Parts: sequence; structure tokens; C-alpha cells
Amino acid sequence: MSNSLILSTIRSCLMSCALALAAIALPAQKTKQAHPAPAAPAPAVLTQRAKLEKIIHTKILSNGLEVIVVENHGVPLATVELDVRNGSFTQTHEYEGLAHLYEHMFFKSNKDYPEPEQFIDRAAELGAVFNGQTQEEVVNYYLTVPADSLVGGMRFLASAFRSPLFREEELAPEREVVLGEYDRQESSPYFRLDEQMGKTLYTTEWSRKNKFGDRDIVRTTTPEKMRIIQHRYYVPNNAALIVAGDVSPDTVFKLAEKIYGDIARGADPFIANPIPPIPPLKGNDAVIIEQPVNTVAVIMQWLGPSVGKDPDATYAADVFSGILNQDGSAFQRRLVDSGLWHSLLVNYYTLNQTGPITISGETTADKLRPALAALDEEIAKFDKPGYMSVAELGPQKQQRKVGTVLGLERASGFAHELGFWWSVAGLDYYMGYIDNMARRTPADLRAYAHSYIVGKPHVTGVLLSPEDRKQLNLTKEELIQGEHANVVGVQ
Repeated sequence: MSNSLILSTIRSCLMSCALALAAIALPAQKTKQAHPAPAAPAPAVLTQRAKLEKIIHTKILSNGLEVIVVENHGVPLATVELDVRNGSFTQTHEYEGLAHLYEHMFFKSNKDYPEPEQFIDRAAELGAVFNGQTQEEVVNYYLTVPADSLVGGMRFLASAFRSPLFREEELAPEREVVLGEYDRQESSPYFRLDEQMGKTLYTTEWSRKNKFGDRDIVRTTTPEKMRIIQHRYYVPNNAALIVAGDVSPDTVFKLAEKIYGDIARGADPFIANPIPPIPPLKGNDAVIIEQPVNTVAVIMQWLGPSVGKDPDATYAADVFSGILNQDGSAFQRRLVDSGLWHSLLVNYYTLNQTGPITISGETTADKLRPALAALDEEIAKFDKPGYMSVAELGPQKQQRKVGTVLGLERASGFAHELGFWWSVAGLDYYMGYIDNMARRTPADLRAYAHSYIVGKPHVTGVLLSPEDRKQLNLTKEELIQGEHANVVGVQ
């Protein structure tokens, strides 16, 4: 939302309040009318969708490219972003990590800028700040430029999208850059826990969630594999162009047609290469990782809802997590305020291909077993009547509504957010999110917990030092069977 629009809204609210107070404070004036005039109809209250539709403008070109424009004239800048439905979810094992490597190759030489440094030099001429990011279900490329460089910025991304060269002399060093990022991630003591949890939760389809990839696949990839990814996924009917900032929708639509409209539509990548479903867990499982750490980290994960199959559950999941994470919630009082846990966080990650539900926390070795037992006991209450009240829903819904408004103020960040939701759930889901989320009731939250968490197979992961593991004699079997519920203190 632009600054001017927010100020206009505030002024409107203040004027309404002033008129209301005046009506209460002042005595009624005499009138010559024999009968009172009919009351003016109350102004309609706009839904969040209606408000967003005033700010977000869309058009689909004949080749399938969806163009999304967000006006924000507060700062003379424009963010131009291309989002592609690619990412780790498209990866078979033979391509594990190559969505990320492709992202690195995007800003290399292409037919318009064939020499290695030309592309970067052009970015400098535009005064552009640019980058890319690979996630599970979207890869985005973006640059922020002065508003008067909008045309150059749109052409800049179009060149990289339409005609990359994938030269071996550029691919070779970029492989090492990606492997270096992998090394930095692996240096964290929590990396192995996250990786093993992912492999255990997603079993045969781990490659569909592994953004970093497999070292050997990355190291041995070829330009031919890059071209396969390009021709399969980098087509206009599998992409969105988002332009946010000090721009006019009509101008952007005309430029998009001129610059991107002649890129040929491709085959639907998900017909020839459908994404296999994530297999359900057959039962509880566990992971124990030993690292030189001072505390004990615990992660519990379930396979959550897919936005395309159960959107109502995704709305409920967000409200549910928010309530549990609130300071003063029953969940936090019993588990964190009691001293059993240093911290606990509940999260659902919205994805179209089965997002995970995660409870993560930190405790000490001497409290691990009673802390796990208390957490198990609390989880068993999630679907019980009265565990969450109507009063707890209100603040969560309002916080998310305010967060959406604040997000509109930063054009670049909002473009990334829109790109994520466009790819994962579709723009219609995003436009109706606040309104649909606001309809959730305690019964909806119980149904979500009952369907996806309480009594459902999950994976428990524990990260602790070798010394603590030895002292506790902690086993996977104990974590799988929940035997800690019958154990108090340390054995």
C-alpha cells in the first residue's frame, strides 16, 4: 500500500470519528421538515481482497506470462521481478540441487550480453541492485532500479530469461560457488539435524525438498542439463513478471507486451513431468545427531496440508501456530514459563507439495525427558474442546492483517512475497488470505490439529553433545515410542 493511500485511509478514519463525536456531543438542531430525512446508508466495509484489488493489478499475456503490478509512489524506485515455478520440488535425484545452480547461471552471459562482464556492467549502468533466490516451489530473480530506468530493468531480466548461453567457462566456477555455499551451511551444527530430519520426513522424495542439492550432482552437471531446465520450466506460461513501486499499471502492461510478449509459450512442464505426491509416513521415526553443543535442540515434524488440496487447513494452521507462539498462551505457560523449555516455536510452512508442521525447541540435558513428556502431553490436548478460545483468535487475525498492510509499504519485499504466493498457492489464494483466515473458528483449529498432528506419525529429532548422549543413554527407540513419558529426570 502506498504512503498516500495509508494517509488517506487514516484521514478518512479520523474524519469519521470526528463526525461521530460531534453527533454525540452537540444537541440536535431544529428542522422545518415534518418528517425526519431517511438515514444515509452506511458505507460498505471493504474486504481485504477488495482493498488489495485496488492496489494489485494483473494481466495475462497471450503467451501465458502473468504480469502483476503493485503501485507505490512513496519512493522513486521500481522493483522488477521474474518468478518461475521451479525450485527443488521439480528435482528428481539426477537434478538434485540444479534449480539452485541454474539460479546462479541466470545472471551470466546471454545472447544480448555475450561477453562475461557485459551483463554485470549493464546492471551497473542501470544503478540496479539485483539478486535471486531458490526455494522449494519458486525461483525468483529481481532488481531494484530508479523508476526512470524501468524499461532498461525490464529488458535486462528479459535477456537473461530468454537466451542464456550456459558457457562451460562460466559454469565451472559457479559450481564451486554453489559448493562453497553448501560448505558454509554444513559448518553449522544444526545442518545435519535439518538434513536428516528432511530425509526422514520426506523419505523417497527428499530430492523434492533439498534446495542445496547433492554435491556430486552439482559438481558433475553440464550445460546440457541447464538447457533442459530452461526449455522445461523457463517458459512464459510458467512464470510471472512482478513490477512494484513508482510505476503505472498501464505503462507496465504495455512494456511487458512489447518486451516479453514475443517469447514463445512452452509446453506445460507439469503434464510431461508431473510432481509425485509426498508419501505418507508409515509410523513415528527419530533422528539423533551428536555435535559439540551446550544445550539440547529438539525438532518434531509432521507432514502438513497441501494448499492445493486442503486450503482451509492452511488458514487454520497459521492461526493455530500464532496462538501457541503468543506470550502467555497456555502452551507457553506450561512448557516455557514452567522452566522445562528455554523456548518453543510452532510453525506451518505453506506449500503446494505438502508443507511441514514443525515444533522446535531448546532445553538442557537434565530436563530433556521431562520436557519431552510434557510436550507430548500438551500435543495430545490440541484437538480438545476449550484448548483454544475465541478470544485468542482475535489478536492473531489482527496481527496478520496489519502485517499485510505493512508489507505493502516496502515494494521490493512485497514483490518477493507476491512471487512466493503466486507460485505456491496462486494469486487468488493470497488475495483472499486475510478474509479466509479471519473466518477460522476454534472448531476449525481443532479439526486441523486432529487431521494433521494429534496421534499422527511424526519424526522427532534431537541434537545434543556426545557427552550428554552418553549420560542420558538416549536411543531412537525411546523417541519413537515416547518412553520418556514414563521417565522422570535423567537415568
